[in-house]
Amino acid sequence: MQINTVATSPIEGQKPGTSGLRKKTKTFMQPHYLENFVQSIFNAIGGIEEKSLLLGGDGRFFNAQAIQIIAKMAIAGGATRLIIARTASCPRLRPPLSSENIKPMVA
Repeated sequence: MQINTVATSPIEGQKPGTSGLRKKTKTFMQPHYLENFVQSIFNAIGGIEEKSLLLGGDGRFFNAQAIQIIAKMAIAGGATRLIIARTASCPRLRPPLSSENIKPMVA
């Protein structure tokens, strides 16, 4: 796989954490918005090299495309394991159930 490095700059109004997720889908579909948001999370946790990541969503519009983008970023960033919800929308991945379901997979 070819890895592309894309120079970006902060995006006006983009916030980290769950408050940043409360944007309209059209906002996340803007060029590099999703990538900036995800990369900021990867940076905040000290990078993702040699880490396992759980990836899912609520199954709404743009969810499948976002998962593809995030998965590619995770692989390029050195994640060693991706756990992706089969249907992308999985009630068992919602907290607090997610931590109980993840522990056996990562152990």
